[in-house]
Amino acid sequence: MGTLDGKVALITGAGQGVGEGIAFALAKEGASIAALGRTKAKVDETAEAIRALGGTAIAVECDVAKEDQLAPAVDEVVTALGGIDILVNNANYSVLGPIAQIKRHHVEKALAVGPLAALSLMQLCHPVMKERGGGAVINMVTSAAVRWDTSNYGGYAAAKEALRSLTRAAASEWGRDNIRVNAVAPHALSPGLKGWIEHNPEEAAEFVATIPMGRIGECEEDIGRAVAFLVGPDARYLTGATIPLDGGQARWV
Repeated sequence: MGTLDGKVALITGAGQGVGEGIAFALAKEGASIAALGRTKAKVDETAEAIRALGGTAIAVECDVAKEDQLAPAVDEVVTALGGIDILVNNANYSVLGPIAQIKRHHVEKALAVGPLAALSLMQLCHPVMKERGGGAVINMVTSAAVRWDTSNYGGYAAAKEALRSLTRAAASEWGRDNIRVNAVAPHALSPGLKGWIEHNPEEAAEFVATIPMGRIGECEEDIGRAVAFLVGPDARYLTGATIPLDGGQARWV
């Protein structure tokens, strides 16, 4: 028996990278997975892989930046899987570059995909979780906000820090409903990071050298497995926290 048997997990951005890794890890602990993503073919592949392992999974096409798609997506998950116990807000839009050069519309997109979508999904899932006796929310943030040098990360970190603030507030407000809300700041070998490493090998080597553990995390083994613990019964007294899964690189205080 898995630690998440009987639970239903809705995961955004689940068609690749960290979201897919989390979906696999939670499924292996017995959770039924609703894999949400903007590209249907990608979340179909995630769901099919989980079913091939003997798990339960559905794919839901949803662009989280479009508010009118969120409530129907949540309703589809509840109808198909019976409810929602776990919400992982993983969908992301990266806006990188110097403050003097980043474009307002890119920052607005990062806010729409990140904290605004997460806020709406948390609001939609809250009554469902409360009715089922509780739940767990994980919001994916970034250690870029607390780097020794945040150059070129200002817009990206701003959106993620907004999500951290929502995480703490929801944890404070929803604890009495037995709904835990935590943030996770990962370093993981997502497709985007792999591409950057391939095109910038020298800079990538310098980056890895700043990680005390000497490597970048794996999406399922290092990030997904930790998230499975955080949403499971063994972490039942943990809420309102930011958990860095970055090999010890950033200095969180």
